[in-house]
Amino acid sequence: MNSSRTELHTFKINSRKQVKCFFPPGKVKMAAGKARIGHLAPGFTAKAVMPDGQFKDISMSDYRGKYVVFFFYPLDFTFVCPTEIIAFSDAAEDFRKIGCEVIGASVDSHFCHLAWTNTPRKQGGLGAMKIPLVADTLRSISTDYGVLKEDEGIAYRGLFIIDDKGVLRQITINDLPVGRSVDETLRLVQAFQFTDKHGEVCPAGWKPGSDTIKPDVQKSKDFFSKQQ
Repeated sequence: MNSSRTELHTFKINSRKQVKCFFPPGKVKMAAGKARIGHLAPGFTAKAVMPDGQFKDISMSDYRGKYVVFFFYPLDFTFVCPTEIIAFSDAAEDFRKIGCEVIGASVDSHFCHLAWTNTPRKQGGLGAMKIPLVADTLRSISTDYGVLKEDEGIAYRGLFIIDDKGVLRQITINDLPVGRSVDETLRLVQAFQFTDKHGEVCPAGWKPGSDTIKPDVQKSKDFFSKQQ
């Protein structure tokens, strides 16, 4: 292949193995805004409403050493958003058991977040939360993460998995009408953590305890020989 007309890209399979491939210039981005797979996630410091109802400035760097699920939602006091936020909050302990924290964010103020958490769930509110909600009032965080819907000034449903070294491992961005799966997010965190620790790769639909694949032409046959 003529390398003068291509770009060499390195893809991280896991903490131990990389592969290199040539692609046409500009064709491989794997990014949203400044958020790029395999690179440090964009940093920020912003006001958040904490689970105890207090306001606190938090930074992405505060969570170094842990996995982070960082998700954006469009607006407080809306319809799909509370179903997602409550689901992530209710599962917060499941994430913490595997060394992962969950953070939500929207362009609303921290005062608006607080009012929503003080509204009963039966009235469309959030009630008590187990996760922080970040106030991206300047829209700088949603811009850096490539999820700002500029014509409305709100965030798409972006979700980012960041590893314990601060490196971005996964990007998902949904259009406004459709919510995300907490179970699938938890599965992805577990899968990335498994590959980090064991150096093997996870096939489609992998769950903890399922077979994995050794990223080697010969050794991978151990997995494929069991397939029907």
